[in-house]
Amino acid sequence: MATSVRRTTLTLPAAPLGPDNPLPALRGGHDLHRIDVPEDAGLPDDMARQLGYQPLRSILPTRMRDGYGRDRRSTDLDALVLENDRLRATVLPGLGGRVHSLHHKPTGRELLYRNPVLQPAAFALNGAWFSGGIEWNIGATGHTTLSCAPLHAARVPAPDGGEMLRLWEWERLRDLPFQVDLWLPDGSDFLYVGVRIRNPHHHTAPVYWWSNIAVPEAEGSRVLAPAEEAWHFGYERTLRRVPVPEYDGADRTYPLRSEFPADYFYDLPDGARRWITSLDAEGHGLVQTSTDTLRGRKLFLWGAGRAGRRWQRWLTEPGTGGYAEIQAGLARTQLEHLPLDGGAEFSWLEAYGPLAADPATVHGTDWAAARGEVADRLEAALPRADVDAAYAAWLPYADREPKESLATGSGWGALEVARAGLDLPGTPFDAATLGPEQEPWLTLLRTGTLPAEDPLPGAALTAPAWRDLLECAPSGPATDYHLGLAQWQAGDRAQAVRSWERALAHGAGALPLYCLAVAESAAGEPDRAADRYAEAAAAAAAAARAAAAGGPHARVRHAVRTALAREAVPALLAAGRTEAADALLAGLPRAELDRGCFRLLTARVRLAQGRPAAAREIFDAGFEIADLREGDETLGDTWYAIAERLLADGGPVTDTIRTRARTEHPLPERYEYRMRPA
Repeated sequence: MATSVRRTTLTLPAAPLGPDNPLPALRGGHDLHRIDVPEDAGLPDDMARQLGYQPLRSILPTRMRDGYGRDRRSTDLDALVLENDRLRATVLPGLGGRVHSLHHKPTGRELLYRNPVLQPAAFALNGAWFSGGIEWNIGATGHTTLSCAPLHAARVPAPDGGEMLRLWEWERLRDLPFQVDLWLPDGSDFLYVGVRIRNPHHHTAPVYWWSNIAVPEAEGSRVLAPAEEAWHFGYERTLRRVPVPEYDGADRTYPLRSEFPADYFYDLPDGARRWITSLDAEGHGLVQTSTDTLRGRKLFLWGAGRAGRRWQRWLTEPGTGGYAEIQAGLARTQLEHLPLDGGAEFSWLEAYGPLAADPATVHGTDWAAARGEVADRLEAALPRADVDAAYAAWLPYADREPKESLATGSGWGALEVARAGLDLPGTPFDAATLGPEQEPWLTLLRTGTLPAEDPLPGAALTAPAWRDLLECAPSGPATDYHLGLAQWQAGDRAQAVRSWERALAHGAGALPLYCLAVAESAAGEPDRAADRYAEAAAAAAAAARAAAAGGPHARVRHAVRTALAREAVPALLAAGRTEAADALLAGLPRAELDRGCFRLLTARVRLAQGRPAAAREIFDAGFEIADLREGDETLGDTWYAIAERLLADGGPVTDTIRTRARTEHPLPERYEYRMRPA
């Protein structure tokens, strides 16, 4: 059959994403990828440079996406299907361009882990993410902020005369456009993917890219790559070089032979063909290969321990099989960012397809023979020279203009085109995509004035060019608030504080107070931070009451109040203001207090009040935190702190009591999410 690209609808049980968090994301997010590198680690020079190159200060200008729950309902999702006589790929343009399925027709095999549900969880840099398929991660260390966001999509002429599907968008963390071109040559068993990241600016920009592939996991599944060593990164936050396949008494190329989640970044020798595969007990599975620019390869495994299994169940339906991830990136590890000069680009070609190899060799004890078997089978199925030739054939088509729009992304790229007059062949950011979020910024661009908004939490822009425009604009509540965000993102915290104080003087309300509270906390001033949080919470509560009495923007005002309370309570507890924290919770609507995150906060307040039995009752009744962060240990820490206080019975908590707490009050499985040894 001729290769085709068509629209369809995919129906899945899905939890709605809900609204974004209205508070500005001033913090750097969870610190999972902070690393400790041993002095004797022997890092290559380029790797050492890139580990410290341009880490994020925060996820500004994006917002946290944490408005989802865990109640799933049947949902129709827009999908795009690429198909030839051998493969069928299903893509979700409204969810980061995720390849949901890759079906091999001759064998009837699904080559990917295809999640039967869409359950958001807090794994992306900005929160909402879901497991399964192939995802395109750009921006900074972690899952992209575009995980659950729409991309532009269109039909484009393919190098072989057929059609290909182009996905593209403007990535806001680094202010860079990118594109992903997918096509299936006639009669091919491999999906080709051409990727290009461009830097249209004059300055050098940090770049991050990893293609993450979820693959089915079973007892006999083995991941192979052409490497004898790997960089191991566990949730103890230590990076060390380890041998492959055996490390610390187990063969770590079998994902279920580890207890805790971990990353293994394979150290591929210079000149070696870039590939990675996951094969089952019979030697069947998926292989990914690429041109040499995409140098890194990685295995992420959940492990067979209680926490890894719990996380896997959290991300899908009970009884569903698990998965591991095989990944490919621009650097050796995901802890690095690469410099991209102004006016330059990174581009490469990837290929995804089935692989069948001799199971006895693949699962034998001779690692070199196992790797060699895969390399030989891959070369027979898709020669390295063919991948290089496909890349050369695709590159001139990367600038081809789309023929027919299939999906629409955001208006942020169109805004940048309007500001800078950018010429980006192949990835048009049309003015028709500009929407309400961009409208105030268009006004600033055209008139030099940022209009005031009510309520204030409009979408932010923090790049240097926009900061310059804000600095030249007349002072006002919106201008000073957003200027503070841009200054904070640039690292100029003193100026940011002054801008927020001006916004406050203009009557901007709770959000500048929240920003000032975060600034005090970051400066190591917990008492002053608590004062600001209390002021912000009071202002937000007053605004919410006014909205309930008929004021405008009721939903946003109530969302600000709830989000502020969630951040203010821990800050008040840290400052020893237990009763103020209790009073703040008591003022929230019952529907909010019933949410898991506030049940946990209530337990922490009861513990701080010297009421461990009341805190334990909350845990015994049971609750779930829908947006529990990857690696968050608050549940376990609070549980054991309660147990220790119960055992101490008013006396001091000794080491003996701490030991007894862990043996006599083990953490229930429903709260077990720890991703490292206790």
